[in-house]
Amino acid sequence: MEIRNVAIIAHVDHGKTTLVDHLLQDAGVLRRSEVGVDRVMDSGDLERERGITILSKNTAVSYGDVRINIVDTPGHADFGGEVERILQMVDGVLLLVDAFEGCMPQTRFVLKKALELGKVPVVVINKVDRADARPDEVVDETLELFIELGATAEQLDFPIVYASARNGMSGYEVDKLEHSMKPIFDTILKAIPAPAMDDDAPLQILFSTIDYDDYVGKIGVGRIERGVAKRGQSIVLCGGEGNKVRPAKISRLYRFEGLHRVEVEEVHAGDILCMAGAEDLNVGETACDPNCVEPMPFVHIDEPTVSMLFKVNDSPFAGREGRYVTSRNIRERLFKEVKTNVSMRVEETETTDTFKVSGRGELHLSILIETMRREGYEFAVTRPKVILKEGPNGETLEPMEELTIDVPTEFMGPVMEKLGARKAEMTDMTAIGDYSTRVKFMIPARGLMGYRSELLTDTKGNGVMSHIFAGYDTYKGPIESRNSGSLVAHETGDTSSYGLFYAQDRGRLFVGPGIPVYEGQIVGENARDEDIVVNVCKKKHVTNMRAAGSDEALRLTPPVIFTLEQCLEFIADDELVEVTPKSIRMRKKILSKEQRMKLAARGIQV
Repeated sequence: MEIRNVAIIAHVDHGKTTLVDHLLQDAGVLRRSEVGVDRVMDSGDLERERGITILSKNTAVSYGDVRINIVDTPGHADFGGEVERILQMVDGVLLLVDAFEGCMPQTRFVLKKALELGKVPVVVINKVDRADARPDEVVDETLELFIELGATAEQLDFPIVYASARNGMSGYEVDKLEHSMKPIFDTILKAIPAPAMDDDAPLQILFSTIDYDDYVGKIGVGRIERGVAKRGQSIVLCGGEGNKVRPAKISRLYRFEGLHRVEVEEVHAGDILCMAGAEDLNVGETACDPNCVEPMPFVHIDEPTVSMLFKVNDSPFAGREGRYVTSRNIRERLFKEVKTNVSMRVEETETTDTFKVSGRGELHLSILIETMRREGYEFAVTRPKVILKEGPNGETLEPMEELTIDVPTEFMGPVMEKLGARKAEMTDMTAIGDYSTRVKFMIPARGLMGYRSELLTDTKGNGVMSHIFAGYDTYKGPIESRNSGSLVAHETGDTSSYGLFYAQDRGRLFVGPGIPVYEGQIVGENARDEDIVVNVCKKKHVTNMRAAGSDEALRLTPPVIFTLEQCLEFIADDELVEVTPKSIRMRKKILSKEQRMKLAARGIQV
């Protein structure tokens, strides 16, 4: 059977997973219970809730007498490590571009990697049914991007298919779409080459992803470069970091059929397989025939740019809601994560209850925090910090981001003003349609922290931003991160309407009445740039005196409930986010007001 291996790459929300839904449906591989399910490939709860793909997924369909392995990849730059290694498994890419938004930063990032690796591109212009679609302009923009990224003559001659993934339509012309994915399937078979299939050569498999199964243990996912893999076969693992050579045995073999893994006896060259039997297998390693040990080079994964500290929770409410609360629990979970999450790093610190975790961005780290929280872990994290480097001449370098903002033209003023204060430099400005403008900036990664919520406020929810790592540059100097202070709880107890009523004049509150709080917990945001201790647990003094009009109803402003990402953006350097399975609280690192004042008087920063 002929084989095609293809990855689908696109920017966030350009319809990638929806397109895969219809490819699977047209190929007839979905079970009856799966037909009609929206975004069937996004299997994780977080992926469904947020509408983004976090982990790459493999699937396979049979089209005629050809087996097509399809890999659905994440669109967000923070999960770029997933995409980079997935490209090793495929021979071509389906580049999905929104017919209105055009080529966005993440599209550029992943396409650059694909072109450098010599992958064959097929361009799919999606969402052509949008009222504001501009497919012809987007095709021109895509061609310009290919030229800019140094594509070869063969790569520049890419085929184009138009689609409306939501409606299950595709075609070779915008105004002649058919109700099927046949044009896309036919283009894949015609444009993307079949992998080299040398069954007689010694076995060689490069593993690009690691999965885990409670019954069979660690499962390696990769492509057979040559030879045939058979169940029970003896192999040698090599390559990867340190190039440790060690024997192993294939205990189970699987292939993808639709959304499921199907156990098989053997898999031939060029196909993508899942292999169990090597518990110490790592991403980037090669499985070889014991008589011909030849490790394959693995793609370079970009280094992390943001780090934060994970600490054991030591608040007065510690241990009430979490199942795993000790430093041993947290350490085991973090080191388990880096075995499969190749773009994340975990380091031990001087203290046994604190670990430094580094990732590709705030979203990358917050997804890990949210996942651990749902698994029953309880811990505290610090404010994210960018990772600085030292340049060749001893100068300090910091990570820079290429920021793209689509904003209604009427809101341009506040956006430019805020970004100027965050050391952003405008590099391009173009009109999109009649009412919107796309502006591109180079901005320090520090300057982006906490900006997303400001953008939504300044543009009344209409601003859309996306950013991507653009390398290191000279340190740009201090950036004012937050011009407001915190309202800090005075004592431990339950909040009262009376106490909250007199505290709400100071700023906006994060808690409502009847909520347990502790001394040092952040219960609101002060309108001024200083911290204020407020007594939100204060009860009204009870007397037997009553007077008409004196006991008026206390009107409370509804509290602002922050998401995990908003909490991470809000906290200052001397504050923590306490994360438990049931609650997310913000607090001061030092809970006692007297202790904070003593340290401040001595000029000591926490």
